[in-house]
Amino acid sequence: MNTHAVLDTRGGGLRAALVFGALSIALAGLAYPVGATLLGGWLFPQQARGSLIEREGRVLGSALLAQPFADARYFVPRPSAAGYNPTTAAGSNLAVSNPALHERMRVDSAAAAAREGVPATRLPADLVSASGSGLDPHITPAAARLQAPRVARARGWTEDQVLALVQAHTEPPMLGFYGGARVNVLRLNLALDAR
Repeated sequence: MNTHAVLDTRGGGLRAALVFGALSIALAGLAYPVGATLLGGWLFPQQARGSLIEREGRVLGSALLAQPFADARYFVPRPSAAGYNPTTAAGSNLAVSNPALHERMRVDSAAAAAREGVPATRLPADLVSASGSGLDPHITPAAARLQAPRVARARGWTEDQVLALVQAHTEPPMLGFYGGARVNVLRLNLALDAR
């Protein structure tokens, strides 16, 4: 058996593996991400910039992230297990059987019921339960309608004026069938201020 021929075959295999590895890294690790980023920025410029909402040159937030509103003149989003901090986005990861989850929901229900002036049994689930990310910017139309009387009183408006804005800012299900109708809290609150 020719030992020299075997070594040449192995050396060629090693060279081919190194070339394939380098090409894979260059394509999958550099060319694809750069190309996808450039194409995404060109096709979807608003989304690529984080769906930022700006007024008079000032960034007020992102349409994709919830933020807290404490003033009675504003609608409030879902509770956040992440404290509305996008760098720590997460759910509570508490099981339904966990007593800590039941206690948190009891406290949140009591606070939301007192804020809205309704019995806790009338609260929509999204006003007392956090989303998986803790940053969902949407609430259900039912949650928005429940908050309308408080917002109207705080602004000195009629409830019908506030409900008209809720209706105008109710988004249909995604693609017309996926999920339910929803209201983006930040967009709705900015519409209140713009009026």
